[in-house]
Amino acid sequence: MSPHPHSGGFLERLHAGEPTLMLIVRTSRTMDVVHIARSTGHHGILVDLEHSTMSTDVAAQLCASADSLGLTALVRVPEREYGMIGRILDGGAHGIIAPRIETVDQARDIARACRFAPRGRRSQTNMVPQLGMRPTPAGELNPALDNATIVQIVLETPAGIANAEEIAALDGVDMLALGANDFTAELGVPGQYGDPRVRDAVKTMTDACRKHGKLMVLAGIGDRATVDALVPLGVSSLRITGTDTALLFEAAKAHAQQELAAADQTRSE
Repeated sequence: MSPHPHSGGFLERLHAGEPTLMLIVRTSRTMDVVHIARSTGHHGILVDLEHSTMSTDVAAQLCASADSLGLTALVRVPEREYGMIGRILDGGAHGIIAPRIETVDQARDIARACRFAPRGRRSQTNMVPQLGMRPTPAGELNPALDNATIVQIVLETPAGIANAEEIAALDGVDMLALGANDFTAELGVPGQYGDPRVRDAVKTMTDACRKHGKLMVLAGIGDRATVDALVPLGVSSLRITGTDTALLFEAAKAHAQQELAAADQTRSE
């Protein structure tokens, strides 16, 4: 049995270095945004429950819709809300993104919450959208879901970076990500991604990921030149194209400016 093959294909793309696009969903509450992601060439969505008031029910529906359309759906859960993880995975998510992790124990708790005993502590279930809601015996369902579920640990503090290698070595952790926004804020230089300590953090994380066969993701930096300078250190080919909220703002602003410019042109004629 091969549940939600999109998750396996997603990781395979990244390990092969193939450009892989992901859209962050923060504002949207309908399946339309998932269809838009697919139609525009994205390979996955990131449903953000850390920075939105979206319900777990809506998040699960977005994830199940992504699964049906062949996209990978990851969910960023609120900081250390372990109890939410099983519900999100049961609802159709292919993986969990855990923010603000600083210690090996915290990362281990996340990885174990994503997998069934004896490998973890995920509560038993026998019907999930990823398997077409077919009742499935635990002997088949558990190892299949365990092997397919993606776990990304986000490091956003100097303490977290210091533990990068031990976290990368954990069973059940597939990816490490640098949350650059929070990291620079922690350093007292918010938004200054050219700070040499950012490069040092990326190098520490990519070295750890390379050693343990994991993937490293760079998040929170919108400046292309800065990203391009850091990618050669070993950053994975996952690229966040934007957040639905920001993309909506940019499009609305552009159209408003176009209309105003057209109105000004009409008045001057």
